[in-house]
Amino acid sequence: MGKLKLTVITPVYNEEQVISEFHSRTRRVLNSLEDVEAKILFVVDRCTDNTLDVLRGVVAENPGARVLSMSSRFGHQMSLLAGIENSLDADVVVMMDCDLQHPPELIPKLIDNFRQGHDIVYTIRRDTEDISYVRKVAGNIFYRLLGNISNVPINANAADFRLVSARVARIISTEFQERNMFLRGLFSWIGFPQISVQYVAEKRFSGQSKYSFSRVLQLAMAGILSSSTKPLQLGIFVGIGFAALAFVFVAIAVIDYFIDRTIPNGWTTLVVFSLLFSGVQLVVLGIIGSYIGGIYEEVKKRPRYIIEEEISYYG
Repeated sequence: MGKLKLTVITPVYNEEQVISEFHSRTRRVLNSLEDVEAKILFVVDRCTDNTLDVLRGVVAENPGARVLSMSSRFGHQMSLLAGIENSLDADVVVMMDCDLQHPPELIPKLIDNFRQGHDIVYTIRRDTEDISYVRKVAGNIFYRLLGNISNVPINANAADFRLVSARVARIISTEFQERNMFLRGLFSWIGFPQISVQYVAEKRFSGQSKYSFSRVLQLAMAGILSSSTKPLQLGIFVGIGFAALAFVFVAIAVIDYFIDRTIPNGWTTLVVFSLLFSGVQLVVLGIIGSYIGGIYEEVKKRPRYIIEEEISYYG
């Protein structure tokens, strides 16, 4: 049996301060693996710093490194998809971030689990050294909520640091054409033998997280919209709840009417009903609008990403 072909896929955006260290540290781990032929594929969203120039230097000295440079900023999930679709010659694919919060030293353990018969080996953050308490709590709440409303199991604190087999990579590449992809949910939905590995996320080697609040919110929305239609049903229960609340306010308004005779007839009732029912309608319309927006993005059939340049040791 020949060597196991492994490709490490890492999305990159404005990481000029850390990318060389990531490559050096990851390459040391890969070189220590016996019977493994490993490559590193950097998928670069259009950067505003010198990340691409740094990677040109890395690739010029390392035949096991390759770069896909995107024409615009398509986002983390599309970068991972581009990496998968350009690594279908590999037996296994490992996806990980390049900020060194995903420890490369965990790769041998992922491969060991693959060799034991698991098609997907996903990682779960046991702790994160430099994440704020508020963000940690918010993340736990989100995954608990998503797990409750999703049609597939979503693992709390699951990361995009995972290994997938060649057959899973091919399925993701050929069978899924949606734009608003939430890969953590899709890999759970696909099935096949899966196992988790826990790790402690290290502090960023350098720089700052590129996941702003708006980016985190977009990912959260993608996760909800792609994993469940239960929010559409939520409008029914929200309406029932507000209707019950309206009855309470009506009772209060009736009591006030008989106690305080200076209140104009019907004023309290009109205000209460107007506020409550308009609130219900806005909530329901917002939920429906989010799903319609997702449908609109899908039916346009635009490319999910565009590769501007491919950089390799051989030119």
